[in-house]
Amino acid sequence: MMKALCIGGTGTISSGIVRRAIESGWEVTLLNRGNRGERVCPGARVLVGDVNMDEGAIASLVAGKDYDVVIDFIAFVPGQLERDVRLFSGRTGQFIFISSASAYQKPVEHYRICERTPLANPLWNTRETR
Repeated sequence: MMKALCIGGTGTISSGIVRRAIESGWEVTLLNRGNRGERVCPGARVLVGDVNMDEGAIASLVAGKDYDVVIDFIAFVPGQLERDVRLFSGRTGQFIFISSASAYQKPVEHYRICERTPLANPLWNTRETR
């Protein structure tokens, strides 16, 4: 059985992915602030903590736990991904970062958005927070 940890997991995109993983027989744990309990997919476990506020507390929550995959749905700046590397290096077989297309060029020049699309959205706050 696949074991997945989803950072976030109650949003529009992440809920669908979590639901599909559970339907496929995966053991899914969500790591989030616990503010959207009504959006937790049945069958998912929840670890309550704010990954952006207290890395030490999160390290304690996941201590001794290994996952086949860790998926971060709520990372927006490099510092958040660096934190994920600290927390999960050597403890997961795969790490997936779900990026937001909102960061990319607006208006779009092409309907396909990929890694080569410029990061130039004048409507997006580009100020980095850690």
